[in-house]
Amino acid sequence: MIAFISTFIVIASLVLGVVGVVWAARDRLIDDGVLALSAALLLALIAQAGVALARSEPISDGGERATFLAYACTLPLVPVGAAFLAIKEKSRFGMVVVAVGAFAVLVMTARMGQIWGMYA
Repeated sequence: MIAFISTFIVIASLVLGVVGVVWAARDRLIDDGVLALSAALLLALIAQAGVALARSEPISDGGERATFLAYACTLPLVPVGAAFLAIKEKSRFGMVVVAVGAFAVLVMTARMGQIWGMYA
């Protein structure tokens, strides 16, 4: 993976997760700052997916390649879905969804680096 992009994704996911937990504890709804952070994370995930698509050719095993591309191409859907659910859910649990989505992005990005680091 491009180290800068993956590092940014991990840090942004961590910050978004902490913000989600704090906002949920304070019983606050999603605001423009959280949406901006989600959008920045989304743009980085789209860039990572593009790099993954470009660098997936050397993976010879078809199952491994399909799993790698599935990770890379579905990751951008997580912050979008979490933000949408947080907008629709008018209780503290909307921000819990944002925190859980951010944690999922963090874990999946870290796993991509561990398993397919030379290709991603």
